[in-house]
Amino acid sequence: MGQIHRKKRNHHARRDVSRAARTRARKLDYDQRHENATDEAKRQSLEAPTELDPEKAGLGMFYCVECDRHFPNMNDRNAHVASKQHKRIAKKVLTEKPYTHEEALRGAGIGVDHRQRNSDKIETEL
Repeated sequence: MGQIHRKKRNHHARRDVSRAARTRARKLDYDQRHENATDEAKRQSLEAPTELDPEKAGLGMFYCVECDRHFPNMNDRNAHVASKQHKRIAKKVLTEKPYTHEEALRGAGIGVDHRQRNSDKIETEL
């Protein structure tokens, strides 16, 4: 009797990577969202825009600053604000301070070198 062969499942990793790299639905970075949420003038201008934008959902009127999302109407925005996902993101954005550029460079090992690596060799040689 013959064996039953199932279809080979191909892995589409390359396609998924290119989908993830799209900038179509790109959100603001964490430090930008933190700045928008904590600066009162920016927050006011984003929540109550003076001009309508036809390219954004709800003409840009219904915006969540912490999540960087536009909503088509006030009911959808209110449902989002009451959700657990929004509360989690808002707590993180408002309480945690984003890393600065200098901190990121130090974390990568790039920064001021005070020759600390060579000090151990000098002491052992003496």
